[in-house]
Amino acid sequence: MSDASFRISRRGFLNLTALGAASAAVSACTTTGPAPAPIQPPPPTYVEPPLGDYATMYGAMSDNGFDLPAIPVNKIDHQFLRQIVPDPTGQRPGTIVVDTTGHFLYLVREGGQAIRYGVGLGRAGFEWSGDAVVQWKQKWPKWTPPDEMVARQPELTQFSAKNGGMPGGLKNPLGARALYLFQGNQDTLYRLHGSPEWWSIGKSVSSGCVRLINQDIIDLYDRVPTKTPVIVTANIGAPEENMPERKAIPIDNGVPTGSILLGPVKNLTNEIF
Repeated sequence: MSDASFRISRRGFLNLTALGAASAAVSACTTTGPAPAPIQPPPPTYVEPPLGDYATMYGAMSDNGFDLPAIPVNKIDHQFLRQIVPDPTGQRPGTIVVDTTGHFLYLVREGGQAIRYGVGLGRAGFEWSGDAVVQWKQKWPKWTPPDEMVARQPELTQFSAKNGGMPGGLKNPLGARALYLFQGNQDTLYRLHGSPEWWSIGKSVSSGCVRLINQDIIDLYDRVPTKTPVIVTANIGAPEENMPERKAIPIDNGVPTGSILLGPVKNLTNEIF
């Protein structure tokens, strides 16, 4: 080997040795201390499961021995059909909010969403507003018009408390389900209920209660437990105070004292149900 080759080889060896030392120094700098924890992605935003198409939601169905006819959805303004919307109420999930101005009922869900149903409401002078709670629920409830209603409409005498009321059924004004609203232990005589009169949804035609399409009240009934808070208001986001002078004209005689899930009930007859 020539002297020149030796000098080049020796120089290359020294260069490699220097690079190795520098690499080790860099490695030593970058491996001190624990490795940074991996960044966790934010939890997924809750998304309400889709409701399905209108033909399915409002199709004919059998329920507890009754055959409900299909609803002609093309004859109803689609804003009043069941749908998932951004929650406009600001209430906590699980709350029911009835907007008497828009003729909507909102069931507040997680993730800033709500299920919205169209409703029919009472005529002017029959309205009621305030806070309540679902204290009782019934499938295909019996209807017993109060004496005041029977006096105004004598044809209802056959369904009075003395005559046993009207059994649940397709022509019953309370429809397929009824949710009974209380304030404390007092029955407000205000109801969220079904109705066979699908054409009344979105209008003010009934005697003081909130009526839904039968298929919608069945859906709502299955989603809400007893003790569900209810707000009835004309101003979403700013519930009105209770106004006794606007209390609804009762649609029925109330629920019986001692019913399951009820505490003491004041001034109610036990001649019904």
